[in-house]
Amino acid sequence: MAKGVIKVATCQFAVGADIKRNSRRVCAYLDKARKAKADIVHFPECALSGYASVDYKTFDGYDWDLLKKEAQKVIALVGKLRLWVVLGSAYRLTEPNKPHNSLYLIGPEGDIIDRYDKRFCTEIDLANFTPGNHFVNFDINGVKCSLLICFDLRFPEIYRQLKKRKVDCIFQSFYNARQKGPSVHTDIMRQTMQCRAATNHFWVSMANSSGYYSPYPSCFIQPDGKIAAQLGFNRAGMMINTVDLGKVFYDPSAKFREMAMKGRLSNGQGSIKDPRSRNSKTL
Repeated sequence: MAKGVIKVATCQFAVGADIKRNSRRVCAYLDKARKAKADIVHFPECALSGYASVDYKTFDGYDWDLLKKEAQKVIALVGKLRLWVVLGSAYRLTEPNKPHNSLYLIGPEGDIIDRYDKRFCTEIDLANFTPGNHFVNFDINGVKCSLLICFDLRFPEIYRQLKKRKVDCIFQSFYNARQKGPSVHTDIMRQTMQCRAATNHFWVSMANSSGYYSPYPSCFIQPDGKIAAQLGFNRAGMMINTVDLGKVFYDPSAKFREMAMKGRLSNGQGSIKDPRSRNSKTL
């Protein structure tokens, strides 16, 4: 594959409390992605562990040994298939600290390259999780990538920091699922992600769980903010899309973005000496 090009498999399924079932679904998609010649496979938030406060109330009595065993199975298969994988899971900390809500970055050698811990947790999350404090940036075939999780999307400052680090592609995992019906998330989550993509000129793989009711499906977004592809509502599935840094997309703020990021919030040439400009109360 040409430099600056990666093939992305974005997956969704009904993540739940059953760790073994989650693991089987993950492994099935890994096999499918390998047959589709994907370079990297992207899964939802807490795809292996299930999501505390939704799939189960707390981590009290949680089977951490089983989670580790199933994670090792997944990692072994990743090494066999020679893939990059972004896998959502809870990560146990030393008690009494609450676990992290994490994404494992697993490399094609079958080892954990790094782990991203959700930096911004919702108020409900904070009852069960400890927020993280670092970025995870990595390179695949000349494409600089980064990992984020769900509620991080509410903080545009994160994306500006990643733009400063010259990131090209965001893999962001979500768990907006098992809801009772349509919600505001249908109207704001994909749209906010499109905004983050367009204002920073990022490619985005957006992987959501497809639980009892999910207000939006997994999406793949271009640097101009357009949703290039998405999976079906509330149906398990996988889609293959290509990040290609050689493609040119509409980017009207390109000439002024760096200036704005440095704090200059006008693209004028300097102070305006015209008194009519200074007087804002006249016609």
